[in-house]
Amino acid sequence: MPQSLSKVLVHLIFGTKHREPLIAPEIRSPLHAYIVGILDNLNSPSLQTGGVADHIHILCALSRTISQAELLEVVKKSSSKWMKTDGGVPGFSWQTGYGAFSIGESQADSVIRYIQDQEEHHRKVTFQDEFRKFLERYKVAYDERYVWD
Repeated sequence: MPQSLSKVLVHLIFGTKHREPLIAPEIRSPLHAYIVGILDNLNSPSLQTGGVADHIHILCALSRTISQAELLEVVKKSSSKWMKTDGGVPGFSWQTGYGAFSIGESQADSVIRYIQDQEEHHRKVTFQDEFRKFLERYKVAYDERYVWD
């Protein structure tokens, strides 16, 4: 085949360092828009980006020219710098790790709705409980001691 074609959807989840509620409501939309721009520049367009005070969810189409780890490194580093300057949170940083979960095309609409409904969802469920459920649903082996920082 003379051309490389790919469509891999990935649901990314990562939190603020120590799950500090540093993403104030007034800076969420600008932060999300900034992250969408980063993803566009990496040829990994966002289908939905959103979150709450202590974490973010991204559903994107992973570019065929960048690894998942490289994508996360650029997104987290660039958005962390943005939060420190434009976001007005000088001590901001993301947690070291992240979750990345494969999504089939038929699941995309429900994941988009899930990300859009984060405010409502987290009135009932903590980030830690939510993330554990993802790990269990996707059968990811983990050691609780090393999940949080």
